[in-house]
Amino acid sequence: MPRIAMRSRIASLLEAAGVAIDGAAPHDIRIHDDRFYPRVLAGGSLALGESYLDGWWDCDHLDEFFTRILRAGLDARVRARAWWVHDVKARLRNRQTRARASRSARHHYDLGNDLYRCMLDRRMIYSCGYWERARTLDEAQEAKLDLVCRKLRLEPGMRVLDIGCGWGGTARWLAERHGVAVVGVTVSPPQVDLARETCRDLPVEIRLQDYRDLDEPFDRIVSLGMFEHVGYRNYRTFMQVVRRCLKDDGLFLLHTIGCNTRGLRGDAWIDRYIFPDSMLPSARQLAGASEGSLVLEDWHGFGQDYDPTLMQWHRNVVAHRDELRPRYDERFFRMWSYYLLSCAASFRARRNQVWQLVFSPRGVAGGYRSVR
Repeated sequence: MPRIAMRSRIASLLEAAGVAIDGAAPHDIRIHDDRFYPRVLAGGSLALGESYLDGWWDCDHLDEFFTRILRAGLDARVRARAWWVHDVKARLRNRQTRARASRSARHHYDLGNDLYRCMLDRRMIYSCGYWERARTLDEAQEAKLDLVCRKLRLEPGMRVLDIGCGWGGTARWLAERHGVAVVGVTVSPPQVDLARETCRDLPVEIRLQDYRDLDEPFDRIVSLGMFEHVGYRNYRTFMQVVRRCLKDDGLFLLHTIGCNTRGLRGDAWIDRYIFPDSMLPSARQLAGASEGSLVLEDWHGFGQDYDPTLMQWHRNVVAHRDELRPRYDERFFRMWSYYLLSCAASFRARRNQVWQLVFSPRGVAGGYRSVR
């Protein structure tokens, strides 16, 4: 196809989403290199992101650009020519083994604690906040932690497992506010170091440990924003590990991003540049994985709250750019903005969800009353 025809094809697709090439609106895109057109038509979302990193196009409001193209379903109309090859590979192998999980953590979570200190709230909670009554990121994350604790019905003296404990902010909140003992596990050494420092004066044990190696009793289990790294081949294993570690009268809260349709792998650009081997579960996959191991007591969705969370993370990175620049180059900032703003758009367009599920081993005696 001649390049002029390719440009016409892209322009027609974008027009259906209300986006123009070299237009005046903040969500319009400016093309700096005509190689953009054949590259994107051949490579889909991966090529779109890589051409942005290479400086071939720009947009003043990436979040609104992506909101429009996602609502218009353009991602399904422009796919990489060899997309099916990746689906076949996802069917044939487990991409989230112990070894690969550690490698994936090094790629993302080991980037530098300085980056996450600048980007996140003061407790360094790297998952969606709860904005119903919050005005700031700190308030939204504290509201989310409070919501989690009320759903878990915590009591002093309980022993709690935090799967994917991050930098220790959740473990500290649980121990400090509710008088419980916490074991937190992560596969990221920098997270372990900072989490131990964060929780040093509390009954909190932080381990460098894969969730699959856990086999000990807990009164409560919580996992915030880690399930996205488990992978569909391991969903049932994850639920079985939770069941063997959860006491018969215990509760488990799972907080995860979810997607509207069942898939085998994540977005190609996100997979290569941000979260290797990640994928988002569907409602069907979650329900199927827990069947036979746990009783689903409550399902709470608030995906709209990830949009303001991600937008505030982006504002924080921009505000600290000079402080971060000695360690992170301009291409990194371009990549990171693309990541945060495209993800914000996915929630704004309602393509991705945030779910909190509460499970029990045998069903709560007398029933479980939902908490909001």
